[in-house]
Amino acid sequence: MTPTTPDPTAPFAGALADDLALALRLADAADAVSMARFDAADLDVQLKADASHVTEADLATERAIRELLGEERPDDSVLGEEYGATGDARRQWIIDPIDGTANYLKGIPMWATLIALAVDGVPRVGVVSQPAIGRRWWAATGHGAWTNVPGDTTPRRIAVSPIDDLAQSSISFQSIHQWDEVGRGEQLLALSRRVWRDRGYGDAWPYMLLAEGRLEFVAEFGVKEYDLAAHVPIVSEAGGRFTDIDGAETLSTRSSLATNGVLHDTFLELLSRKDGDA
Repeated sequence: MTPTTPDPTAPFAGALADDLALALRLADAADAVSMARFDAADLDVQLKADASHVTEADLATERAIRELLGEERPDDSVLGEEYGATGDARRQWIIDPIDGTANYLKGIPMWATLIALAVDGVPRVGVVSQPAIGRRWWAATGHGAWTNVPGDTTPRRIAVSPIDDLAQSSISFQSIHQWDEVGRGEQLLALSRRVWRDRGYGDAWPYMLLAEGRLEFVAEFGVKEYDLAAHVPIVSEAGGRFTDIDGAETLSTRSSLATNGVLHDTFLELLSRKDGDA
């Protein structure tokens, strides 16, 4: 089962507090494994069939998460980047052990472990942990979106920005090459001319900046379910909106568009212009 209709507004009456607590413990276990090998001089790095990198830490981190899930939620299914899908339950844990492997293997601290729980295809719990910078974000449907503040043990609730003027908005994109590959380079350029600021902040972090109210737009291409599922509850519970680049409520089209919600339709309209003349 994969999340094909990630609509956080869909009716949901289940209890998620225990699942969220477990997801946070999974992140603790993952952080211990990933940080033990971060910036190691002898880190083992291999190329996968799709020419992307995988490190020993990617594999070990996913194994650690799966081992704990096997103990705590043996009846749930799991989808992970490195070890694929196991089981076919309506509750599916979706894992990217190290999102930003290219940064990880270069010793750049902008990488994260992504952990989500989807119920009937809808991501309901999400945890994004960036241990190299001491940050974590988490959410569950009906429980709000939260983050830790370094030096403070009290979690802080987060919310998207109220900005409704395109000219005052700040956007983040993964790379110009990514947009060029799908024939949308001109759209990105046109969009950049209409907003206040455009930057590329990395992989998971831009979505968290959006959920904290520091950005109004994040979009990328070439992404899969495990790259996105953890972000959906966090962005949604923070008051934002999450679709694919064309506005569909899906994670299966290999694109994403997360916004503060207020400007979502405006961004969609601009990105629908084929001539790039925004």
